[in-house]
Amino acid sequence: MKKVVPILLAIGLLLCILIGYLGYTAYEKYSPSKQSSDLESYYQASGSSSAVYLDDAYQEVQAVLRNNQVYFPITWVNQNLNERFYWDSNEHLLIYTLPEEILYMDGDSKGDSGIYVLLNEGEEIYISSELLTKYTDVRVSVFQDGPAARTFVDTKWEPETWNILEKGGSVREKGGIKSPVVVKEPEGAQVKVIDTMERWTKVRTEDGHVGYIEKRRLGQEEGMTYISTFQAPVYTNISMEQKICLAWHQVTSEDGNKTIQRLLQNTRGINVIAPTWYGLIDNDGNFTSLADISYVEYLHQQGIQVWALIDNFSSNVQTEILLSRTSTRQKLINSLMQEAEIYGFDGLNLDFESLKDTAGPHYIQFIRELSVACRREQLVLSVDNYVPASYNSFYNRKEQGTVADYVIIMGYDEHYAGGEAGPVASYTYVENGIVDTLKEVPKEKVINAIPFYTRVWTEDKDGQVSSEALGISDAKAWVKSNRVSVYWQEESGLYYGELAGKEERKEIWLEEEKSIGLKMNLIRDQGLAGVACWKLGFEPADIWDIVKVND
Repeated sequence: MKKVVPILLAIGLLLCILIGYLGYTAYEKYSPSKQSSDLESYYQASGSSSAVYLDDAYQEVQAVLRNNQVYFPITWVNQNLNERFYWDSNEHLLIYTLPEEILYMDGDSKGDSGIYVLLNEGEEIYISSELLTKYTDVRVSVFQDGPAARTFVDTKWEPETWNILEKGGSVREKGGIKSPVVVKEPEGAQVKVIDTMERWTKVRTEDGHVGYIEKRRLGQEEGMTYISTFQAPVYTNISMEQKICLAWHQVTSEDGNKTIQRLLQNTRGINVIAPTWYGLIDNDGNFTSLADISYVEYLHQQGIQVWALIDNFSSNVQTEILLSRTSTRQKLINSLMQEAEIYGFDGLNLDFESLKDTAGPHYIQFIRELSVACRREQLVLSVDNYVPASYNSFYNRKEQGTVADYVIIMGYDEHYAGGEAGPVASYTYVENGIVDTLKEVPKEKVINAIPFYTRVWTEDKDGQVSSEALGISDAKAWVKSNRVSVYWQEESGLYYGELAGKEERKEIWLEEEKSIGLKMNLIRDQGLAGVACWKLGFEPADIWDIVKVND
């Protein structure tokens, strides 16, 4: 018996240790952690920097706190809040364009509060919340208590739902009792619900902390309503009372202006002519001019407006360089306004093509600034665009549709010189161009351009492809003289024909009355502002019975 007692004591002791261990393990597993969050690490902010939340979503950028003001990176502002803040890195100017005014700011510019509106932090420019909220419909809340500041930018004005906590509790970094504690909230505190899970709810506290709290602690809901006092700028635009029927007149010399009377005799219903008068020649904003006062006077006598075209087709022009300097844009705009005053034309037609994506921000800023000058001088501003595609989205048709008077879709060159053989403007191509443009631009501003030309494609024995552009009349004559049989393609909405020879094969997708009629039906059915035609002189006279937008 004496030997058994020590053994029982040992077993009892082991059981006590085991029970203690299991109890400790269970406590460690199921008891809430009291560990405090490292807020600098959690918010990725410290010192003079601040975490940024946009509509309660954490942003991978930091704001800067300086002079009792919060400053945001301009690249982030452009991408998320307001693209109209334009930074000229060459001349160190911040520019904001309003409908009737252009604001210029530099590092010495101050806001209404007397605080500087810009910060230059290395390679990044920051703009103040005062400047942001003056021109953007947002509200900004900054919380600087503790080691890490938090800044909230809210763009929504719908009523928000906040909950009163029935029980106090810890707001944690993640949904789980072992997650570090961001902040402890007392009973009766209010939290905004951001996202709900099964047992945990992501919330934002009244003092600007974001984290997760147990769902069971939420109580009564209360609505929070904010009222915006922001007044958005109003853009006034010039609209013709009639639908637009525009024809481009390709003028390559001064004598070319003299052909307008002869070419117009073949037409009916045109109310706008766009002569190709101006061409940029360098990156300093200089251009050639073929403008003619008598040309404008003659068309005005016929009741036809003149929208002078300017292009960037010269190989000496790098548009991304030309438009990236504020002084150059100003010079170009001022020169165009002087031309308008001298020659008395009614509008400008901007035809900038083959832009690099790096030119995008500068190009749209040029259009904004040009629109201000045109608005002041009562000149119509129309802008030519490719059919929308992912690779040319930087043309920013949405902004064009706000600041310009008309947005013209160049509904042709689906297949172009130097490319693969195919139709110039199939029905689906034109239809998709219109539909996609209308997603961004009001129909009252959209003009669809149609081709008065066709390409004859030639493929040689080595598989090399070339093409020749022919006007509708000449293309019909080519088909007839070569005895080419053509048949209607429903998918392209065009007549197709081919001519096979020993050394080469020719193909044509013929633009003529039926195909043009289908495109005009699209324009009418979609309620567009009108039609534009490339180019005057390529068409037979009877096509104008089809190309009409006004009764």
